[in-house]
Amino acid sequence: MAANAAPLPADGVLPRHVAIIMDGNGRWAKKRFLPRIAGHRQGVEAVRRVSRAARQLGIEVLTLYAFSSENWRRPEDEVRDLMGLLRHFLASELDELISEGVKLKVIGEFRRLSPDLVEMIDQAMARTAASPGPTLVIALNYGAQAEIAAAARHLASEAAAGRIAIEAIDEKAIDNALETRDLPPLDLLIRTSGEQRLSNFLLWQAAYAELLFVDTLWPDFDGDTLAEAIGQFGRRQRRFGGL
Repeated sequence: MAANAAPLPADGVLPRHVAIIMDGNGRWAKKRFLPRIAGHRQGVEAVRRVSRAARQLGIEVLTLYAFSSENWRRPEDEVRDLMGLLRHFLASELDELISEGVKLKVIGEFRRLSPDLVEMIDQAMARTAASPGPTLVIALNYGAQAEIAAAARHLASEAAAGRIAIEAIDEKAIDNALETRDLPPLDLLIRTSGEQRLSNFLLWQAAYAELLFVDTLWPDFDGDTLAEAIGQFGRRQRRFGGL
């Protein structure tokens, strides 16, 4: 079935910015009596499928939660495998992203990763910086609370230096101090695997986003699943506090 085969709302309502908490790789592997790395490998394949489907559906920005600041608590060998998969993804997918006109953006404290990986990320972002098409955002070593704290420190420093007035620190000022300041507002946040929590992901940005929790494990998520989620989004009424 084609990636956009699932029915979309008749009025054509599409979210500009979709974010996904990609959960369930380990459980996918466990169900098949496979090592966890097998689930992560299939998770990378799902990233390929879903990013391509998002482009076909016309999604302007797709943000994927790839590695949280809490994921360092996982076993050392699993973290090493995840970083290896990230290297492979960047090396194997960059040419396609460039040819498709996709801009790559990485958020989070990714500069704390190994120097060679940081260099790969910087080069990938530089090579796609002028791309005119959709944006693929990868959250690496990302934590929303840390992001908000960093924004608060920046604004406090600006106020202490007299560059802004304390009274000017409002919601817009905080929004402009976040790493997502150059992206459209978050419209839809999806979490896979049946879990129903945000896990320190885009907490500020999700204030008025539509939340969708699906039972599908991430390695099984595909273009049809994404299209179904977009269809659900289109059928919801977004009031933003109004009537």
